Amino acid sequence: MEEDSRHAYFMKQALLMGEKALEAGETPVGCVLVYDNHIVSSGMNDTNRSMNGTRHAEFIAIEQMLRSYPKSLLRSTKLYVTVEPCVMCASALRQYRIQAVYFGCGNERFGGTGSILSLHTDFSIDPPYPVYGGLFSKEAVMLLRRFYVQENERAPKPRPKKNRELNTRFEGDT
Repeated sequence: MEEDSRHAYFMKQALLMGEKALEAGETPVGCVLVYDNHIVSSGMNDTNRSMNGTRHAEFIAIEQMLRSYPKSLLRSTKLYVTVEPCVMCASALRQYRIQAVYFGCGNERFGGTGSILSLHTDFSIDPPYPVYGGLFSKEAVMLLRRFYVQENERAPKPRPKKNRELNTRFEGDT
């Protein structure tokens, strides 16, 4: 499998996990962990159901992987995730010494790998990891838009959204 098609395949699998999260009423973030060109675990957000703000897709995928593999394997594992890891997840990925991160869209509110902070490159802590963003960015953004246009009764301060319409346009579209 060529490098570009391999990245596309794994990112599409992360997007499928994001779709599952959306169907479950969760913020649609999905991811897969890839070791030796094989998916070894996957995760999707579970913060709404669990009412636990730490149940991000990355944490769930890592937890699942650690049930079957030693922690040291994460050093040779790549993460494909629909949205740039938040500060919390970026820090955990650094501590686990993840090999590399590939993500769909940036996280302009909580991004930990470039949008807000760059925890993946700070040389004062654990070894840095490379980050590659923008893979299927529009698809990742559309997942988020589809979620945020709907009602979320489990939100800390639910906001009525009855008159919202799904924006399917992107800057630069004609």
